[in-house]
Amino acid sequence: MPETAPALLLPSYLLLPLWIFAEQMGLPIPSFPILLAVGALAAKDGGSLWLMTMLAVSAALGADLIWFSLGKRYGMTALGRLCRLCIEPDSCVRRTKRLLGERGLSLLLVAKFVPGLNAMAAPSAGAMGHPWRKFLLTDLVGSVIWALTLEWLGYFFALKFGRIVELAAKASSVLLALIAIAGLVSYVSMKYARRRRFLNELRMARITPRELKQKLDHHEPVTIVDLRHSLDFLPEPYTIPGSIRIPMEELERRTKEIPCNAEIVLYCTCPNEASSATIAARLKRHGISRVRPLQGGLREWRSLGFPLESQFGPVPPLKPCLETRRK
Repeated sequence: MPETAPALLLPSYLLLPLWIFAEQMGLPIPSFPILLAVGALAAKDGGSLWLMTMLAVSAALGADLIWFSLGKRYGMTALGRLCRLCIEPDSCVRRTKRLLGERGLSLLLVAKFVPGLNAMAAPSAGAMGHPWRKFLLTDLVGSVIWALTLEWLGYFFALKFGRIVELAAKASSVLLALIAIAGLVSYVSMKYARRRRFLNELRMARITPRELKQKLDHHEPVTIVDLRHSLDFLPEPYTIPGSIRIPMEELERRTKEIPCNAEIVLYCTCPNEASSATIAARLKRHGISRVRPLQGGLREWRSLGFPLESQFGPVPPLKPCLETRRK
C-alpha cells in the first residue's frame, strides 16, 4: 500500500457518511463523485469497499428515515420545508408524487440515481402514508444498489482515477479544500441566482390571498384554478370558493375551460407557488395572458381563515406548522 494511503483513507471514512447525509437532507452537494472516488481508493490503496458501502448506506438511510418520519407526521408541511431548502424543488415534488402513485415504493430502488427525485422520495412516501417497515426495507435495498453501483464503477476504473488520487495526495489539504469549496460555492451561487431572478419576477406577478378575498367579496370577475394533483387533493379535499379543479397534468387538454379574457388565479400546494408560475407561463403561450399565481398557495389562504368549499363535510382547522409545534 502506498505511504499516502492512510492519509487518504481515514478522511474518506470520515467524510463519506457526512457528505452523503448532508446531500440526503437536501443540500445541493452531489455525492456520486465521492462514491466513485472511494471506490477508486479501495482499488489502489486497499481500503475496505464493504466498510465504505456500510457507511454510505447508513448515512443515506438515516437521512431518509428522518424525512420519511417528517413527511408521515407533518404531511405537506414537511415538503414545504424541503421546498425552501432545495434550489429547484417544485416540479420534482409533483413528479415524485406522480411516480410514487404509479409505481409505489419500488421507485425507491432507483430514486437515488435521479437528482431531485432523490431528495423528494422519502418525505413524499411518508406524506402519502406508506408503511414504515416496507419503506425501510425498500429504501435499504435501493441505498445498497446505489452505493455499490457507484463504488464499483470507481473500483473498476481505478487506473483512470489513480492519477487523480496521486495528484490529490501531493497537493496540500488546504488547496484541495479551497478548490472544493470554490467549486461548490460557484455551483450553488449560479443556481441560487437563477432561482432568485425567477422568484423576483414571480413576486411582481402574484396575487396575495387578501387581494383575492377582496375581489371575491366585491364580486369581481376572476377565474380561480386549482392545479393540485389528486394525491395532494385527497388529503385536503377543500377548494377556494368557485375554483375549477384542473390538475397540472391535464392542463394541456383542458385549456378551453379557462376563459381567455378573464383574470386567472392559479394555486397549488407548494408554498413558494413556483409551480403555479410555471403553469402561468404555459397558459400565456395559449393566449391566456392575465394569469397570476396565488401567494403561498392553498395553505396560506387556509391559514388566514378564509372560506373553503368541501364536498366532504366541514373543513377542519389547519394543523400547525413545524415551527409552531416546536414552540
